[in-house]
Amino acid sequence: MIKPKRLNPGSTIGIISPSYWIDNHILEQASKIFSDRNYKLVFGKTIHSKKGPFAGSAKIRAEDIHTMFLDPSIDAIVCARGGYGANKVIPLLDYELIKNHPKIFIGYSDITAYLISITQRTKLITFHGPMLTTYKYGFEEYSYNQMINILSGKKKIDVLSSNKIKPHILKQGTAVGPLWGGNLTLVINRLGTNDQINTNNSILFLEDLNEYYYSFERMLIHLQKAGVFDNIKGLIIGELINMKDEDVPFGKTIDEIVMDICGEKDFPIVTNFPCGHGTHQATLPISLPVKMKAESDLSIKLLEPAVQ
Repeated sequence: MIKPKRLNPGSTIGIISPSYWIDNHILEQASKIFSDRNYKLVFGKTIHSKKGPFAGSAKIRAEDIHTMFLDPSIDAIVCARGGYGANKVIPLLDYELIKNHPKIFIGYSDITAYLISITQRTKLITFHGPMLTTYKYGFEEYSYNQMINILSGKKKIDVLSSNKIKPHILKQGTAVGPLWGGNLTLVINRLGTNDQINTNNSILFLEDLNEYYYSFERMLIHLQKAGVFDNIKGLIIGELINMKDEDVPFGKTIDEIVMDICGEKDFPIVTNFPCGHGTHQATLPISLPVKMKAESDLSIKLLEPAVQ
């Protein structure tokens, strides 16, 4: 693993939008949260670029990522939002450039594709966690504090759920392994490509939003048939936001769907954990070894700092 340098008080944060463009109101509101806490912000070209729903062409978005990694004054890169479009940018990325200039890179949703590809191709730890759109309804203490604690290198961190969200422990147990995962749709999208996620011996986390119950089951079965669950040590399903049913009810809850597919596996299973598109968002370092403990609640203990 390559660990990026820690985020210190007063550090400079580069803000980019490598998929869709961000609304100006959200940009201003969320930026103020960081600037009020003495972080200096530098905005990439994609913040003010528009091409349809995208923050500029795929080439512009790839160049913006390269610029932020190359700039020695930038200490961390925070994505403004997700959306769609990483799949056109990823083939344009210079992974040697990223590997030779490692730094914090954080986001979720469509950013999952960047996180997995960058970490698998460079060994640089990336972070599945809050973006500027996390704060579109205002400051969220849980999400911000979790992120800062991990990115600043605080020792002996246990990632716990928000006190407003109760994880569902479907199978108790303890597991140790590197954290891998992200948005379910994006993980599915990379199957069969050079950027397919390698989940061997990992603790896998998945999240999504705006899906039908039947499509959620279909995607889990796809992962099952692709062997993604065969050698994992633990499974965490994040909050699934705005799940939908049809006129004829599907007849299963999220928990029942997960247990139907994975219930006979010999690893702990937890659902409804705050990672992903909900108001409360944990920060999860991709590829970092952790200890997952699922009993009456879920804790994810970082076995070493994710930054240096």
